[in-house]
Amino acid sequence: MAAPLAQASAGAPLALLSPGGLWLLALLGPLVLLYILKIKRSRRRVPSTWLWAAAQRDLMARAPFRKLIAQLPLILQALALALLALALARPASRGRELTGDHVAIVLDTSASMSAAARGPAGEATTRIQLAKQLARDLLAGLAPGSDALIVEAGRDARLVAALDRDLVRLKAAIDPIAARDVEGDLGAAVALGIDRLRQLGGARRVVAITDGNLARPASLRGASLPVEVITVGDPVDNAAIVRVDVRSGSAAGDASGADGERSEHREEVQAFLVVANFGAQPRDVYVTMRQDNASDVLGSRRVLVKPGERLPVVVTFRPSPGDYRKGLVFELSPRDAMPLDDVAYGRVPAGDKLPVFLASAGRGQGGEPPGTQAGAPSGGSVWLERALASDPMTSVTSGALGDLLGKPGLDPDTFVVIDGACPPDPPGGDLLIVNPPPGRCAGTLVGQTLERPTLTSWDTADPRLRFLTLDGVNLRAASSLKPEAATQELIRAQEGTIATDISTASRTGTLLGFDVGESDWPLKASFVLFVRNLLEQARAHRAHGITGPARTGEPLRVSVPATARDLQATGPAGERLEVAQRAGVAVIAETPRAGFYRLAWQGPQAGSVVVPANLTSVAESDLTPRPLVAEGGGEVAVSSAAGQPDAHVEWTWLLALAALGFVLFDVWYFTRVPLRS
Repeated sequence: MAAPLAQASAGAPLALLSPGGLWLLALLGPLVLLYILKIKRSRRRVPSTWLWAAAQRDLMARAPFRKLIAQLPLILQALALALLALALARPASRGRELTGDHVAIVLDTSASMSAAARGPAGEATTRIQLAKQLARDLLAGLAPGSDALIVEAGRDARLVAALDRDLVRLKAAIDPIAARDVEGDLGAAVALGIDRLRQLGGARRVVAITDGNLARPASLRGASLPVEVITVGDPVDNAAIVRVDVRSGSAAGDASGADGERSEHREEVQAFLVVANFGAQPRDVYVTMRQDNASDVLGSRRVLVKPGERLPVVVTFRPSPGDYRKGLVFELSPRDAMPLDDVAYGRVPAGDKLPVFLASAGRGQGGEPPGTQAGAPSGGSVWLERALASDPMTSVTSGALGDLLGKPGLDPDTFVVIDGACPPDPPGGDLLIVNPPPGRCAGTLVGQTLERPTLTSWDTADPRLRFLTLDGVNLRAASSLKPEAATQELIRAQEGTIATDISTASRTGTLLGFDVGESDWPLKASFVLFVRNLLEQARAHRAHGITGPARTGEPLRVSVPATARDLQATGPAGERLEVAQRAGVAVIAETPRAGFYRLAWQGPQAGSVVVPANLTSVAESDLTPRPLVAEGGGEVAVSSAAGQPDAHVEWTWLLALAALGFVLFDVWYFTRVPLRS
């Protein structure tokens, strides 16, 4: 749209014309000239001129023009020409003028903007579509010579279009904008718009278009430029899944046998969900659970959720070995105004028993204890195996170090215990290395032997050493350990450090610089507590990954083997995503959609993993009105889109059709058959 030629008074519709099409009005002159020019007549001999007196006077006049007579064809053709000229000028009307030399338009693209809404004519649409149309109307009302920029307010602020006066480019930048499955930050986007306008001269303003359901209601605090907030969408009732957690448990088996005793407990997947009702009426909903890419329902519950209630719901099923680590989909039915939060995602845990591999290594060449063979389990390994097996929720496998390093298909979440060696990049999950040989081990320098060290302190704040004491523990000998940082020290003796933290970004690692069999620690309760703490940490990492469950909008971090290569990542719709890998952690920078993210890799420990990402946001699912808090020196005005003037309307096609109608009527008038009297 070109600059307007005229505008009405304040509050009246504005008429917009492009001067490019008005040149066609110049053809009115030649049209009138054709009707006033004399026609050159041919000479004829006639018996009398009495009937041709008027023609004779016309021939005798020397003026080349004749008097203009109003004729219907002339009127029709002039009207058609004028309407066609106006149509080419692209006339339009608009309800308001967007004042300001420089304007920043901020569009809220948070999850609540995907909620259903009604358009001006009552048609079904969404809040984000209303916001986009309002942004286009605002651009159409931009004052002559002004420019605008477009900012998207998702989890992070994003500049969609830089300052520009070309309305075609600005409107094209609005078209691909869509609501994202994230909590929005309107304040950050407004701040970005203000920052881009701060250094410019002239009148500056920011217009934010949102539904008002902000995760941070005080996000407009401190606006230094005038901010106009226009809200779209009406309040609607909504129910949502606001929390989901999937655990592996056990359930009692069916009664069997003549004595009526129950059979052994069976593994059971337990999904814990919280269903919230943000409406004013009770909701009767079904909560169902199924596997990803499957239609069969694994579990279902029918619940009545009262207004304002957050109801815990538990859905269970008994998995088979082939179900481990597969995706789970939870749904509320019937759906409501915001279908996004009626669905949540989880993953089947990898079995109720934690796999443990205990690898023992002989020192060889005289390094093994007297009377033992290389590779045979030491006394410390026996005590470790007993402590690990005392946990009923573990599955312990013992073997030589070569069995561990050469074992194909090892569960990537296996808790690995290595006694008497320190191989580089061992497979599995969390790691415990006991009594390593001298030298460098996982970043810690294993040094000289300390005879009968006296324990002085231990890191009670570390989860591995909580609820236990090492008072009264006596060691025959231990290796002096020098970690890379003092914060890695776990157990200290008077003579030096004897236990360190060797964790990496992808696994929790612990290094004990002594043989537990050469101490009285296994005879004390603190040893069993120490092993249990390690196992509990490994279980938590196995259930959720080293970085925990993922939320939409946040970077996704997934543990992968340190030897992984050729990583490939796909999103919920199967789209390829960029993934970075470092120190055994794969990172996907952005997760804008709820659903399953899949990673696959090659290497000695090739594999794949499915990671669910959920919105589960009370702030976004609550679609009831909330006041916008505005503090600071700036001026903030809040209004509703329903109170805005009529939108920008172009009249080009209507005028072109009217011109065509006049032309067709003129053709009919000339070609009609005159009535005979």
